[in-house]
Amino acid sequence: MKWLLLLGLLASAEAFADEKLWKLLQAGGQVILIRHTVTTPGAGDPPGFKLDDCSTQRNLSDEGRAHAQRISKEFQSRKVMVGRVLSSPWCRCIETAKLAFGRVDDVSQPLSNLFGRPENRDAQVKQLKEMTSYSVKENLVLVTHGSTIQALTGIAPGTGEMVVMTGGKVAGRLIVP
Repeated sequence: MKWLLLLGLLASAEAFADEKLWKLLQAGGQVILIRHTVTTPGAGDPPGFKLDDCSTQRNLSDEGRAHAQRISKEFQSRKVMVGRVLSSPWCRCIETAKLAFGRVDDVSQPLSNLFGRPENRDAQVKQLKEMTSYSVKENLVLVTHGSTIQALTGIAPGTGEMVVMTGGKVAGRLIVP
């Protein structure tokens, strides 16, 4: 019985934290890092993949497409305005951005996948710190990869999970189920 009470309290605290983050987003001026939604099974990309050829990459699954559309509906129902939408050059990120936010304003190399590319880490993290630390008037969305978000924030997000940043600091995490 005590466990049920504790679980209920934790769920309430989590819901309160989520509402606080949604209110931050409604006010604008946040940077939203979002990991692409669910892909076809696997890790990384097939050998010999090409960024300019989606057929050679691991792409979104039907479940991932549906999840990105749920993110879109959540932003619309909560009246969260989005300024610029930047994406990693990987097709799964571009598709997530288009389904969730209706567009990609720019493809950004610093948002590239770091999985299996440790030699790029330091340079990309430096660029990402610059991108996420300045003050923005509108919400800035950065669609990227779990490995990239983790390198910047230390947080390993789930697919479709968002890490909200304010002034270069993590404000919290959001998941649209």
